[in-house]
Amino acid sequence: MIPIREVLPVSRKALTINLDNSIFGSFAEIGGGQEVVRRFFQSGGASGTIAKSISAYDKRYSDALYCKDKSSKRYVSRERLEMMLNTEFNELIALLDESKLSGTRFFAFADTVSTLNFRKDNNCHGWMGVKFQLNENAAPNQVIVHVRLYENDNLLQQNTLGILGVNLLYACFYFWDRPNAFLQSLLDNLNIDRVGITMIHMSGPDLSYVDNRLLGVQLVKNDMTKAIMFDRYGDVQEPDDMFYKKNVLVFRGSFRPITYAGIDILKSSYSLFKNDEDYDKHNTLPLCEITLNNLLESGEFDEHDFLDRVDLLNEIGQNVMVSNFREFYKLVDYMSQFRIIKLRVIIGIQTFEKVMDESYYTDLKGGLVFALGKLFPANMKMYIYPSWVENGNKMLTLSQLRLKDQTDHLLRYLIGSRKILDIPNVNQKFLNIYSHMVLDRIQDQNPDWEKLVPKYIAQRIKERKLFGYKNESN
Repeated sequence: MIPIREVLPVSRKALTINLDNSIFGSFAEIGGGQEVVRRFFQSGGASGTIAKSISAYDKRYSDALYCKDKSSKRYVSRERLEMMLNTEFNELIALLDESKLSGTRFFAFADTVSTLNFRKDNNCHGWMGVKFQLNENAAPNQVIVHVRLYENDNLLQQNTLGILGVNLLYACFYFWDRPNAFLQSLLDNLNIDRVGITMIHMSGPDLSYVDNRLLGVQLVKNDMTKAIMFDRYGDVQEPDDMFYKKNVLVFRGSFRPITYAGIDILKSSYSLFKNDEDYDKHNTLPLCEITLNNLLESGEFDEHDFLDRVDLLNEIGQNVMVSNFREFYKLVDYMSQFRIIKLRVIIGIQTFEKVMDESYYTDLKGGLVFALGKLFPANMKMYIYPSWVENGNKMLTLSQLRLKDQTDHLLRYLIGSRKILDIPNVNQKFLNIYSHMVLDRIQDQNPDWEKLVPKYIAQRIKERKLFGYKNESN
C-alpha cells in the first residue's frame, strides 16, 4: 500500500525549513519578482535560513553577475538558470564555508521566469532550480524544473511561483529519496489549471539512483504535463528548447520493437521532407512519439519495457516523445504552441482512415471539421505511408482511398491543397510488417521474428533479452 502523504500548507513548509538550523542559503530570482523568498520572510525565522536574496531584474546586471565565464543570449533558459545556481552556490561556499556553524547544509535557489506582460501576449514560462547539500561539506545535488504558467493574471502567476518555489525547496530536503512523492509534492496547494511542469532533471551524488527518463514519464502519468521529451542521447529536454525554430518530423508508433517497416517509414519520409524549400539538416528534428496509452496497454507501466524502447530508438539516432494524446489533432494542437517552422506528422494510411472517421469526434461540437481545423494549421502536413490490401495484391495510396460520401470531399480537399501527401519510394516488401507481429513471434519463441527487424536491432534484443526474448538455453 502506498503511504498517504500529508499535504502541508505552504507557510508550514517555509517555516519548517526556517526552523531547521542546518539549512542555509541564497535566493536569486529574475522575472517574476522575489515571490519565493518572500514566502520565507513572511513565515518567520528567516534569519536562520536566508544568507542573501537578489533580483537581478535588469538584463545588464544579470549578465554582469552570471555570465562572467560564458555568454547566454536567452535570459529565460536552462543555461541561464544553471549559471545562476553555480554562481550563487560557489559564492556561498567561498564566503561562508569557514565561518559556518557545525552541521550546516548550503543551498542556492534560483529562478528565471517570463510572467504575463502588460499586453498579455507573451509565452508565460520559466526555469526553477535548487543546488543543495544533504550533508555538511558534501558535494551538491541539483534539481531543475521547467514550468508553464496558465493563469491570465500577472499577480496570480507570481503567487503560483511563490508556492511552487517553496514546494521545490522543501522537496529537495524532505522527499529527495522518494521520487514520486517529490513530483507530487511540487503541486501541493496548486492544481494543473494553474501551472504545468514540463520537465524535471535530478543530478548529484545523492540523486544518482534516479533515472530522469522515468521521472519524465511520471510527469505525464500524473497529468502534470501533456508530453515529455528525450533527445537522441536519452537526456530529458524541455520542448521549448527542442522545438525552437525547428522543422519537426513526428512518427507515432509503439516501437516494441522498431521493425524494417519503421526504419523504412523514417527514411522515406525524411527523404520527402528534404524536397521542402525550407529543409535544412541542421534545423530538422526527427521525432518518434509513444502515447501513454501504449505504455499502459498491459494495465501497468513497465519501466524496463519503456527504457528498452527508448534505448533502441536512441541507438538509431532518434529523439523520443511520450505524450498522453490519443487523437492526432490534440498532438498537433499541443505542438502548435511552440515556435516550430514546419511540422510534418507521419501516419499509415489505415490509421489515417480512422482519423477521417466522424464517429471518433462525436464529443466535439464541430465534429470532424473542428478536429481537422486543429490538425492542419498553416505549417502542418501529413505524410501518408501506404499499405497492402486485398491479400497483398494491391497497394493502397491516397489516390485509391475512398471514404464515406459525407467525408470524401474533405479528403479530396486535403489532397488538392497538399495538406496530405503520399510518401514515395517506399520499400514495398516491408509494408505489412507491424511491431505486434514481431512481438508475438518473440514471445512465442518463433525465430522468424528476426527476418522482420534490422540485424542490429535483432542483435540488441537477443543480447539484452528484450521484449520477453528467450534463447534455447533458457
